[in-house]
Amino acid sequence: MRYVCSVCGYVYDEAKEGKAFAELPDSWVCPLCGAAKSAFSPEEKTAAPKPHVNPIRIHEDMRKLSAGELAALCSNLARGCEKQYKEEESRLFRELAEYFSAAVPAVPESGIQDLAGLIRKDLEEGYPALHSTAIAESDRGTQRICVWGEKVTNILNTLMQRWEKEGEAFLKNTQVWVCTVCGFVYIGDSAPELCPVCKVPSWKFEKIEGRASA
Repeated sequence: MRYVCSVCGYVYDEAKEGKAFAELPDSWVCPLCGAAKSAFSPEEKTAAPKPHVNPIRIHEDMRKLSAGELAALCSNLARGCEKQYKEEESRLFRELAEYFSAAVPAVPESGIQDLAGLIRKDLEEGYPALHSTAIAESDRGTQRICVWGEKVTNILNTLMQRWEKEGEAFLKNTQVWVCTVCGFVYIGDSAPELCPVCKVPSWKFEKIEGRASA
């Protein structure tokens, strides 16, 4: 039996490893991207069809985006421009992202549980709906965005699960690295040679400094 990591695609082959996947401890993580054991699923011989989700219907007048949504949008556009080596456009979008980020109001009584819930909601509802709409509209660009975004959100979900179980000890004597192109988060002494999601080299990762104590 073979099990595939939903984040980076690493395959755990029981025949080659000489050990059943079920026998691995719950603390075992993907050797390539660090995703939790729960992020793996049995390899499918044929691609299973995605469940049907009603496309998102948006009023013809659209809706006004919040400062936080605009900040996220501009940040993603900056990364997209950087990926295409459009440095000036990337810089301008980053400035816009910083402007809107500063205008985001404080969220009262928010914490780890709230963040974990929002991440799970994105995986259970947000991405399936977005992917279904992209297919219905034949929007291949958005479909590609869904692939990256869902992988990054999956690793965030598995990291949140580990944090909930281990607390501050999870990050003791190690570092947190973030891919500046796709947002992939990696926990380790040094950044991976290649991003498991978007395949950019290690120098595209930034080390997160000054973590606050829980």
